[in-house]
Amino acid sequence: MEFKHETVLLHETVDMLNVKPDGIYVDATMGGAGHSKYLLDKLTTGHLYAFDQDQVAHDNAKIKLKKYIEQGSVTLIKDNFRNIKSALSDLGIEKIDGILYDLGVSSPQFDDVGRGFSYRNEAKLDMRMDQSSDLTAFEVVNKYQYSDLVRIFYRYGEEKYSKQIARKIESARKIEPIETTTQLSEVIKSALPQKELKKKGHPAKRIFQSIRIEVNDELGAAEDSIEQAIDLLNIDGRISVITFHSLEDRLTKNIFKEYSTVDVPRGLPFIPDELKPILELVNRKPILASPEELENNNRAHSAKLRVAQKLKEK
Repeated sequence: MEFKHETVLLHETVDMLNVKPDGIYVDATMGGAGHSKYLLDKLTTGHLYAFDQDQVAHDNAKIKLKKYIEQGSVTLIKDNFRNIKSALSDLGIEKIDGILYDLGVSSPQFDDVGRGFSYRNEAKLDMRMDQSSDLTAFEVVNKYQYSDLVRIFYRYGEEKYSKQIARKIESARKIEPIETTTQLSEVIKSALPQKELKKKGHPAKRIFQSIRIEVNDELGAAEDSIEQAIDLLNIDGRISVITFHSLEDRLTKNIFKEYSTVDVPRGLPFIPDELKPILELVNRKPILASPEELENNNRAHSAKLRVAQKLKEK
């Protein structure tokens, strides 16, 4: 499948890394390789390491980034970004000058009906970003206990009708397995009151999001990876993170806050180095897409970009 992908917050995400032409950079979520290509155009003797666990992304990147691969300025790494530190260490890289994240599922994965990410198209329940992993959406929907379904629907979907939906799923799968996205959507709809069905937006959106996050351990992987990225950064190196829903944004915001906040005694004329925080927020409020981008790229509507710079080692 060809990756047809409109990169979100392209210039903002890369430009705010203050890219050095001879620096070492990481694209932790290569996807359609839009950010990678733009960053590579800024390098001379520098190098980019681009991560993605999806083989389709790699197949397309080998075409899109062919010139840079031949130049030896980019290394493609097929791995989950939660393994970023060990994967780079294996290549002899212990420190980097900048890293970017475009969290969540890429547009091409959503657009590939067979991957089972979309609640609008019929497909087998899958939702794996890494097609070689064992856990699928089918396993979650048909094998998870009621209490576990409620937990992920509340935690990852913030769905107030989690219990009702979990009960409906439990009842439906006793009759026959729930095998497709459309079957699951109908079960979800049947659990909701009419007032909810009349609201704007698809009634299955939050449940599909929660199952996808569970299948791919998205939040756990993101937390692990961002923590490692902060360790990897050189002093003055920067990290850019694009998020697309409140859970991702809250996670990023809290990690950045933890590392950028210190208790300083009152009355100090200046902050000594030992009391300085590890990170400094580059932007206090998240950067949003411009009106022009919003007009041309619907996915950009929910995008938020947070950027931080490293001040000292942990």
